[in-house]
Amino acid sequence: MNAPNATSTRPYLIRALYEWCTDNGFTPYVAVSVDNTVQVPREYVKNNEIVLNIGFDATSSLTLGNEFIEFKARFGGSAREILVPISHVIAIYARENGQGMAFPFETSPEGLAGANDSQTIAPAASGRDTKPAAIEEAPSETPDSKIMQLVENVPDSSAAGSGKQKKTDVPDPPKPPSRPRPSLKRVK
Repeated sequence: MNAPNATSTRPYLIRALYEWCTDNGFTPYVAVSVDNTVQVPREYVKNNEIVLNIGFDATSSLTLGNEFIEFKARFGGSAREILVPISHVIAIYARENGQGMAFPFETSPEGLAGANDSQTIAPAASGRDTKPAAIEEAPSETPDSKIMQLVENVPDSSAAGSGKQKKTDVPDPPKPPSRPRPSLKRVK
């Protein structure tokens, strides 16, 4: 079945990932492509993008609608009204581990032509090596058909697949000396 007038799945996926983040104790972040249709503090925008914390502690009156994400938040001590069209959300992810989803940027006639000039965004840093390190746009023939792909930050694994391990000249770090097992002393 092909429904030509079906609504976008993007707002539903954003709500689902938001709920997943909050249910698991993670902080949901959204990466937003900024143009003149997005209402955010412009002083925090870099390369036409901004990353917003939409967690319970950072927002009030949060509404994740089918057309817009609306909430109030404090920036530099002053309360601001934030209004983000769903079409401008380019990623939603958990701050703690980088897990989430990226979306292609949909150009709109009201937006600025150069609003999507930036080619990468970097989610919040974490200690895991397998989280998405950047979102890159794949090359295309027409500027309107840009596709974003998640790129993993994985160490060189070419030797691991061939069954041969690379030997390095650096020895393993020394192990700490073993200590006696701690014990409790009962005091009466």
